[in-house]
Amino acid sequence: MFEKDRWLLPEGVDEILPPEARRLEAMRRRLLDLFDLWGYELVMPPLVEYLESLLTGSGRDLDLQTFKLTDQLTGRLMGIRADMTPQAARIDAHYLKRQAPVRLCYVGSVLRTRPDEFAGSRELLQLGAELYGHPGPASDIEVLRLMLETLATVGLTDLHLDLGQVGVFRGLAKDAGLAPELEAALFDALQRKARPEVEALLAGGDLATTKKQALAALLDLNGAGDVLPRARALLKSAPSEVVQALANLQTVAEAVQRAYPKLPVYFDLAELRGYRYYTGVLFSALVPGRGQAVAQGGRYDGIGKAFGRARAATGFSADLRQLLKIAPAVDVPPGAILAPAGDEPELQQAIARLRAAGERVVSALPGATAAAAELGCDRELVKQGGAWAVNKLAGR
Repeated sequence: MFEKDRWLLPEGVDEILPPEARRLEAMRRRLLDLFDLWGYELVMPPLVEYLESLLTGSGRDLDLQTFKLTDQLTGRLMGIRADMTPQAARIDAHYLKRQAPVRLCYVGSVLRTRPDEFAGSRELLQLGAELYGHPGPASDIEVLRLMLETLATVGLTDLHLDLGQVGVFRGLAKDAGLAPELEAALFDALQRKARPEVEALLAGGDLATTKKQALAALLDLNGAGDVLPRARALLKSAPSEVVQALANLQTVAEAVQRAYPKLPVYFDLAELRGYRYYTGVLFSALVPGRGQAVAQGGRYDGIGKAFGRARAATGFSADLRQLLKIAPAVDVPPGAILAPAGDEPELQQAIARLRAAGERVVSALPGATAAAAELGCDRELVKQGGAWAVNKLAGR
């Protein structure tokens, strides 16, 4: 059985073949060029690191998603990266050590133990951008706008944006003095919008009525434009930390709506994705017909502390493989030129000139009988009147 099936790949691990690989590479180049125009510097972290470095500040979720192995040189536990964000934070904090804000971007494969969705992939081509060293909403706005420009660059314009702020729940939980176990259970129930469970958890806790009401109100604070005014009214007696979080979210939302007046924006104050990791505003871009976000990010201050510098940080990431599947197909690039087999100097010079001009030239091999169309060629290089010329192939 194993002999017959040796060509099979593990479940959730896929390969990309021509011409999709060509489209994917073209997309990668366009997006890295976009990041460069915005001032983001490219970094290339390693695929494998010591486990404690990979999991810094990321919490249990990433730990469960990380493949682990033992380094045969040192005996230490290593991990295959499941997310490149901690690696970028390490580079900023430990190697660059700049005082000014730092903008980094990256793209590379990440491997996860389980897919994020049913029948999904466990190998992602993660693209991301991170901004370190600035704590204000202006950096959140910049990263969020870059995320939207990234999606527009690949042709995704029918989007809606979800915004949240983990600082609201964090401030209410702190003010209520929730025990860690109750806070974790309440966090999970809020994520699932499980109203009876939330009410039962709050009823069982020794909390003041006003604090129970404030936490339960998060279930209903979701939707379009009136969410933030309702939140300020319902949480008017909340501590200053909550008021500041709402003001921060308002600033980010207004800036995005000014820049993208036609973009539908929704709010959800019970959206606590990555609660132990993120510290402020959260944002996700979604497209109709897909339950999973196509890009997401947020603020995660302090991640660099374990590397020697607790830096303010905000960023976003997306999976290029997923974007390739849902983005409109780009125009098929021009075909290639089929050159005859041979090593004559004049022929090789003609081929070199064409390639230097950006033409794709496929040289025929002696004895091979493949048709030009099978090689992706729509033209041929032929000798006419003592000179090499390019002619269009019949029927192409």
